[in-house]
Amino acid sequence: MKFTDGLWLLKDGAKPAFGFTVTDVKTHDNGIDLQVATKPIRHRGDTLGGPLLFVNLTSPSEGIIGLKVKHFGGLAPQKHDFELFPDVPPTPPNIQTSKNPTAATLASGPLSAVVSTVPGQYGIDFVPTADPKDVLTFAGPKSQAVVNLPSKWATMSASNAGVMATDVSANPSGASLPAFLRYILVELNLAGGEQIYGAGEGFGGVVKNGQTISVWNRDGGTSSEQQYKSVPFYLSSRGYGVFVNHPGEVELEIGSEKMSRVGISVVGEELEVFVIYGPTPKEVLRRYTQLTGRPGLPPLWTFGLWLSTSFLTDYDEKTVSSFLQGMRDRKCDVRVMHFDCFWMKQCVIIALYEWCNFTFDPDMFPNPAEYLRSIKEKFGVKVCVWINSYISQGSSLFKEGLEGGYFIKRTNGDVWQWDLWQPGLAIVDFTNPAACKWYGDKLRALLDLGVDCFKTDFGERIPHADVKYFDGADPYKMHNYYTQLYNKLVYNILQERFGEHEAVLFARSATAGGQRFPVHWGGDCESTWEAMSETLRGNLSLTLSGFGFASHDIGGFEGHPPREIYMRWCAYGAFSSHTRLHGSSSYRVPWNYDTENDASASKALAKFIDAKHRLSPYIYAAAIEAHETGIPVQRHTMLEFPTDRTTLHLDQQFMLGQSLLVAPVFTTDDRNTEYYVPSGKWTSFWDSAKVIQGPSWVKEKVAYDDLPVLAKDNSLLLVGKSGLGKPDWDYNDGLEARVYELSEGACVEAVVPGGKSNEKAAKLRAERKDGKVTVKVVEGSLKGWSATLVAQGSSSHLSTVPAGDDGASFTL
Repeated sequence: MKFTDGLWLLKDGAKPAFGFTVTDVKTHDNGIDLQVATKPIRHRGDTLGGPLLFVNLTSPSEGIIGLKVKHFGGLAPQKHDFELFPDVPPTPPNIQTSKNPTAATLASGPLSAVVSTVPGQYGIDFVPTADPKDVLTFAGPKSQAVVNLPSKWATMSASNAGVMATDVSANPSGASLPAFLRYILVELNLAGGEQIYGAGEGFGGVVKNGQTISVWNRDGGTSSEQQYKSVPFYLSSRGYGVFVNHPGEVELEIGSEKMSRVGISVVGEELEVFVIYGPTPKEVLRRYTQLTGRPGLPPLWTFGLWLSTSFLTDYDEKTVSSFLQGMRDRKCDVRVMHFDCFWMKQCVIIALYEWCNFTFDPDMFPNPAEYLRSIKEKFGVKVCVWINSYISQGSSLFKEGLEGGYFIKRTNGDVWQWDLWQPGLAIVDFTNPAACKWYGDKLRALLDLGVDCFKTDFGERIPHADVKYFDGADPYKMHNYYTQLYNKLVYNILQERFGEHEAVLFARSATAGGQRFPVHWGGDCESTWEAMSETLRGNLSLTLSGFGFASHDIGGFEGHPPREIYMRWCAYGAFSSHTRLHGSSSYRVPWNYDTENDASASKALAKFIDAKHRLSPYIYAAAIEAHETGIPVQRHTMLEFPTDRTTLHLDQQFMLGQSLLVAPVFTTDDRNTEYYVPSGKWTSFWDSAKVIQGPSWVKEKVAYDDLPVLAKDNSLLLVGKSGLGKPDWDYNDGLEARVYELSEGACVEAVVPGGKSNEKAAKLRAERKDGKVTVKVVEGSLKGWSATLVAQGSSSHLSTVPAGDDGASFTL
């Protein structure tokens, strides 16, 4: 929220009370407690009246410091807050506190907070413990406040409740708006040249400086400032991150109100932020995902090709089977067949589709269990079906939900309904245990039929005005958090059925902690070059927000892409962590983009999917790393090269794991594309004779059946043979360990996944010493593998030898 009118003035009617001077300091084993007056205290009379800020500094885990600013303390306990440390226990912070006449300090391992207690100069510096002069960020004078703001300045946060702009405050009761809204504000400094990332999925610039971000989930497509996945966390290029521990709307002014500050504001009486130390961006993500949850680990089969029946298309058993056969004939092997909305039956009487009724359309799928069994057996696919948490009044389930009390209600006891998306739809209340069991049992019945996973669509348009939840949760704070309950329930049902690390969703909405329930795709995009870029920016922002995996609709959702866009998007999609062909009103099968005399779209897709299958040991090892550390599979280039300032602004390329640079092409094949190669020697994955010396910008024309994919030097890449047909092949059969440009004295390792769960079958090590390169198994066992030395030394060549009991060796 912007509270000011330029540098000197405030918005009309805004009444801030800024933290001004510390009146009391208490240090204790768990942290520091402060009382901060909002005016000068010259005598006892100045202590009459307020407001007074109550500030607490503590550390939940080493390298993380929490700052809580509170105005009124008589708040009711919240029903649903973010789960902290849900997977990995905190690292003991060994809190150290001290104070002197001018300052109080809290140290938590490598991070310290230094509070100025000089009268009239209240502020907090966050510094590395080892170098307190190197201030990471600070909340200086007039950086913490309680603010009364006239309701006329309220945001559009409740637009989905169907109320006017001037009525969309954070009023959780749905009653008449007060004249003023109460905000808590914390501002943290932005240094010159500092770049900010994350804050959810945002489809604008990956660098967030200059942006106003409302952490409030909306269904706005990829071409707007709205986000399906709003995450109150940002990552700084200066080696720290900030997590706002508030499940409701968080408003971020990232150098967009005051150019040198990030303004963080919420409606209410308290605000808690956690400053998370790095110093590298990878270490920030490790600590952040320790705090909010590590990314779940999807099954290995999910890294194959997903084919969707698309949204508005008609289909039946014959259509689906013909698609699977057509894909097999063209060597574009499908690993997951996704049935979109129209797998459910139509209610003929009132001409509405019964979304959701969780029943296969008997006219199109007369025996779903037998049909699913048959395509699994014939084509080796897993089955995904589309669901959401909205129940149309035309659905046979509406009466059940109404009688059971399973829906979100209005404050007068009526079921909350509206006509957006489906006529008269109601929304399942996941705070009601009985509703969770009812909804879960519908999904379990589908699993009994042979369904393997679910696309959990929607979850963003959740009302908060005139709303009552079963357990009395604050509707305003539930708007974003609803998706957490929704995806968690579905994910746990899948895990209950298939076991740990064997569950997967294809989810659209999320918030902080949603990374625990993968996978997420980027939502509705157009079929244009620009939208292709938007999806990449959204994926990069999401994975910089703690999410390990990301996907998108290949070819775009809205419209029918031209052939050249489809082919470019197939290349980009195949090298994303998860790969799905999906659209709105047309099928995304490649022969729709071929011509009678030119099947190049099908051939290109086959080439790229085959490459992803071959790379699946490498990709799945990166997935295990994401699950264990929070470092995403598809990652911004600056995560690997944080000291290369050129990488800070890159948003049209990415790293797949730590060794492969991927540069999607956003133009036709007769025009140049341009991408950046960081320092080192980089070898084309497709052609070992092509070696690029970085740092440099590369400008070249790229054919439609090609894609710049480069392996960096000192890499050990695990690759399979061609024609595997799926990602979950036997890694003991034909595995090739490729060593790229190993420097003298270098030693690199690579994990060979076991192919199930997070099992690691073996670890390989490559070393170069005295002109000799050796590759050997150092943990576990591996059979039937070979090693390849790629582009070693001044001349480019490729040499492959089978590995014996002692591994393989090369003499240069």
